[in-house]
Amino acid sequence: MVKGFELNGFLPIAMLMLVSGLGIPMMATMNGSIGRQVGSPATATAILFSMGCVVSLIILSFVGTPPLAKFTGVPKLFYFGACFMVFYVIAVTYSAPRIGVGNAIFFVLLGQMISMSVIDHFGIWGAIKTEITLRRLIGLAVMTLGIYLARKPS
Repeated sequence: MVKGFELNGFLPIAMLMLVSGLGIPMMATMNGSIGRQVGSPATATAILFSMGCVVSLIILSFVGTPPLAKFTGVPKLFYFGACFMVFYVIAVTYSAPRIGVGNAIFFVLLGQMISMSVIDHFGIWGAIKTEITLRRLIGLAVMTLGIYLARKPS
């Protein structure tokens, strides 16, 4: 087995994130269609988060919730991470029907690569610190080019 790809470590998590990534363009397309049909990306986003809340509560009813004392150590700033998710969903709900899912997701991925590079490099908010090296910069450039070529119309 290649180092870093052990079955009990990286690989299962990578597969989980791959499957999660498969759902993002589906969500963008479906929610964009709702937003277009009802004439309001904000309403479509509220519907999406309402459904997500119901599903999350159902899951919590099976797995349970941590004791309230666990929440006292969480920095208040971290709860505002949800605002980024709301902004993302409203933005993609508005944009995907107008510029296409591929184009919308291209810019999302570009933004994610920039953000993750800065967060990892500085270890912001407790992230695992991974410095930006020349090799990593080349990898990010190749990924960006690949995403661009994949979404660019012929």
